[in-house]
Amino acid sequence: EVQLQACGGGLVQSGRSLRLSCAVSGFTFDDIAIGWFRQAPGKEREGISCYSSSEGVTYYEDSVKGRFTMSSDNAKNMVYLQMNSLKPEDTAIYYCGARVRTSGSWYAAHDYDYWGQGTLVTVSS
Repeated sequence: EVQLQACGGGLVQSGRSLRLSCAVSGFTFDDIAIGWFRQAPGKEREGISCYSSSEGVTYYEDSVKGRFTMSSDNAKNMVYLQMNSLKPEDTAIYYCGARVRTSGSWYAAHDYDYWGQGTLVTVSS
């Protein structure tokens, strides 16, 4: 059974850091790409980072480049999102997703096949 479970959200002040974790089960990183998305109130779910094992690259959305870092621990089937220099506009529910397909866009939520439950990140000013 394919499952993803995200955790690590919370309330932090602007400028501080948080690390999100995503536990992956039911497949290996060689078979999939893992993405981090976020959804703010009233907005669509947007892709902010993706690790593609087949391509050997990690993608970032422009607004998080230099502040967020995605990493993985293949032995533990865990994926992480280190978020530094957080801003109030980073406030959102954060999700990890997995895509098996090789077509489509890493940043498009509709191109992902599996989702974990979200974890809320709130950044106060």
